[in-house]
Amino acid sequence: MSNKSGRIPASISQRKIRRVSPLGFRVVVSLLKQAERTETGLYLPEGSRDALTESLLCKVVEVASAMDRDTQEEANISGIPMGATVLIPKNVGIKIPWDEELRIVETKDILAIVDELEMV
Repeated sequence: MSNKSGRIPASISQRKIRRVSPLGFRVVVSLLKQAERTETGLYLPEGSRDALTESLLCKVVEVASAMDRDTQEEANISGIPMGATVLIPKNVGIKIPWDEELRIVETKDILAIVDELEMV
């Protein structure tokens, strides 16, 4: 990906990828999209959705971990499984500055782990 001079163009060399690793009993969650319609089919404008919402549905994208001395592997110390869908209060967590959809949440603030079952 270099040009004739052998240097990497500035636009490529300055891209950064950030990884957030929560500490203690915290997880990083990604907010899931809210439904635009009620179960009965009524359309909800964004303002009314926000006013009615008390909790948010999120997906756990990163967990706090520590090195296990016996196995030399990383172990999840948060108590919340990676990839779990969780319910958190609307105003909980610290927003990640570069991504409005990500929050760092303490595990004590997680209300529930949500399992979705398909009805046949």
